[in-house]
Amino acid sequence: MRSRTVAFIAALLLATVAAPRAHAQGGAMLGHTPVMSFVAAQNAKRAKEFYRDKLGLRLVREEPIALVFDANGTMLRVQLMRSVTPHPYTVLGWEVRDIAAAVAQLKRSGVAVERFSGFNQDELGIWTAEDRTRVAWLKDPDGNVLSLTEFPEAKRLKR
Repeated sequence: MRSRTVAFIAALLLATVAAPRAHAQGGAMLGHTPVMSFVAAQNAKRAKEFYRDKLGLRLVREEPIALVFDANGTMLRVQLMRSVTPHPYTVLGWEVRDIAAAVAQLKRSGVAVERFSGFNQDELGIWTAEDRTRVAWLKDPDGNVLSLTEFPEAKRLKR
C-alpha cells in the first residue's frame, strides 16, 4: 500500500513539474510553440529574388509548393500558387529599431515604399501614429502588402 502511495505521489509530482507552462497560464497550448508565417507568390524566381536578394532573408530550401526562408528564427513559407489576389492590408511585417535606416537600405536594394491616401507619410514614406509608432509599407512582386514598424520603447515586446 505504501509503495503505491509513494508511486502515486511521485507520478503526481512528475506530472506537475513536467506540465507545460502554457497550461499554468490558462491552457493556451500554442503560447510556447514557434509561429511560422505564410505569404503567397505566383512566380518562384521573382519571389526568391525579392525575399532573398532584396529583403535579405536566408533561403532555407525550395520545395515544389513553397520557398522556405528563415526570417530571424521565424519560418516564412512563400507558397507557390497559380494565382495570387493580394489583400489591401499588411500580410507580413517586421519590427525594426530604426525605420529610417531600414527604409533607406530597402531603397538602395530597389524596393519602393508605398504611399497610401489617408496617411500623412513623411518624405521617406513613413507614417507616424498618434502614439509615435512609425510604419512604412512596401509590396512584394505579387502585390502583397508588407510593413516595417518602429514601436516606441513602451510598446515593444520584452524578449
